[in-house]
Amino acid sequence: MGKVTGFLEYQREVPTRRPVIERVNDWFEIYQEFPPEKVQLQGARCMDCGVPFCHTGCPLNNIIPDWNDLAYKGKWKEAIRVLHATNNFPEFTGRLCPAPCEAACVLGINSEAVTIKQVEVSIVDRAFDEGWVVPQVPERQTGKTVAVVGSGPAGLAAAQQLTRAGHTVAVYERDDEIGGLLRYGVPDFKLEKRHIDRRLAQMTAEGTRFRPGVEVGRDITWDQLRARYDAVVRGPSVQRSATDGAPYGGPSTGSQPSVLVVSRVSRWASVTTVSDTSPATSFVLPATSPANRVACAPYFWTSGPTFSLTSPARVAAWSRAKPR
Repeated sequence: MGKVTGFLEYQREVPTRRPVIERVNDWFEIYQEFPPEKVQLQGARCMDCGVPFCHTGCPLNNIIPDWNDLAYKGKWKEAIRVLHATNNFPEFTGRLCPAPCEAACVLGINSEAVTIKQVEVSIVDRAFDEGWVVPQVPERQTGKTVAVVGSGPAGLAAAQQLTRAGHTVAVYERDDEIGGLLRYGVPDFKLEKRHIDRRLAQMTAEGTRFRPGVEVGRDITWDQLRARYDAVVRGPSVQRSATDGAPYGGPSTGSQPSVLVVSRVSRWASVTTVSDTSPATSFVLPATSPANRVACAPYFWTSGPTFSLTSPARVAAWSRAKPR
């Protein structure tokens, strides 16, 4: 728990959003920094619940009251240890999870729930900044090999746990970069890709091997994979599920699966754009599809069936952001 009377003394507070005029010129996360002092006050609001329902509200069973209390007391290093005990990637869940833990918060019965999600992401960001998130290399190897197919959050979590157990783990990913749904299925304004890269650096140092650009079933068969490794872990394929059935769209319905649109946008938006009010540059790109219109919006203004780049700065940005 936090402060005994904290929930009576402090109100719920969350980070403010960056000004719209600023956000429209880049793909950065939309929230401003939240000072550590405010995080501590939010942790102080955690009650001395008889039964902390946030435990069961959280799919990971995070030990939420404990790290709320540690954050309140400023024991950040101990807080990240408790947080990592149940969650491999709190920097992802703290940004993307819909926070059912907050819906289950006892304080939310007659007041505003504790800002559990914000405390979580603040703890892990502080840990990375302080250098507390370090590789956990196994003391000895088991001699067993494991292939993990898919590098989304499920595949990466499985790979990290198996590597730390001493197995030799290789992660196969069909896309050109590791991250799966996190990399190409989540827009940068929700999750900047630097958060993925720093976690992958830790996993690489621990011994996990990555095989991007390899599609199992095309570049290597499942039989070959089973023959090469002692075990195979198959992660869920978001792209496949998005095109397998009519409810998700596809050629038969005349619609475009949203996850594929977001994937395309994420590829093109993986650069930093800048504000520039100089005259439009003479450059035209065919607007071949609705998806292209969505993806090009940060760089172009629309004119009939074409897009024109709005400034020299955005010409440079587009040259880096266009599809590979």
